[in-house]
Amino acid sequence: MLGITVFTTFLAYASSCGAPIFQPNLSARVVGGEDAIPHSWPWQISLQYLRDNTWRHTCGGTLITPNHVLTAAHCISNTLTYRVALGKNNLEVEDEAGSLYVGVDTIFVHEKWNSFLVRNDIALIKLAETVELSDTIQVACLPEEGSLLPQDYPCFVTGWGRLYTNGPIAAELQQGLQPVVDYATCSQRDWWGTTVKETMVCAGGDGVISACNGDSGGPLNCQAENGNWDVRGIVSFGSGLSCNTFKKPTVFTRVSAYIDWINQKLQL
Repeated sequence: MLGITVFTTFLAYASSCGAPIFQPNLSARVVGGEDAIPHSWPWQISLQYLRDNTWRHTCGGTLITPNHVLTAAHCISNTLTYRVALGKNNLEVEDEAGSLYVGVDTIFVHEKWNSFLVRNDIALIKLAETVELSDTIQVACLPEEGSLLPQDYPCFVTGWGRLYTNGPIAAELQQGLQPVVDYATCSQRDWWGTTVKETMVCAGGDGVISACNGDSGGPLNCQAENGNWDVRGIVSFGSGLSCNTFKKPTVFTRVSAYIDWINQKLQL
């Protein structure tokens, strides 16, 4: 009965997901550094850890219900204490209007997460309290199970990652257009080759626009036909050479490959 209740609740959120009050600017870039319109990606969260009595940004993530955040497994360490910052635009403003800080109840890291091969790079965070949705805090939609996007489908990566290779972490939320690179292309030898698996999705690779360190765990936002935004990917890895290497697109965990796993964890 509990499972049915949770699933019904999730469907209710899904019916009103991925619809920001403040519409995003759809012509910006991440590396190279254009700021997102404040609160135009209201499901974007900052995952923060405590060190020396200071909370520090480590990864992005996506609010998918008022109780749950989707992020990358590689963002999680069992030795750290975390909190989730929601409704944020500028990380340097602690008491930013519309923002909220929530503790963590439970973190579910995928049971088959492999840090050496970077497989199953997905985790679900259960928040310590239910978040009240607002103009600045909304949930993203989940895609249909198993669904794929075609080559060059326009998506946007968002995060507070480095503005350029070895550069500073961004204070204000960044965004950038990153078209989908299909598996047939991304798995070619001069792209990512056998490193990329079908449970991943690639985007970008033009040598200009890219996710960068600190964007990990954040969403690949793709607009569905109904106009709402799906979280299609979770930032997983990129080139070790630089943040925006030609033919080395950002690689994301493909969310549509893990819908069953997500739904199982939502019931716990």
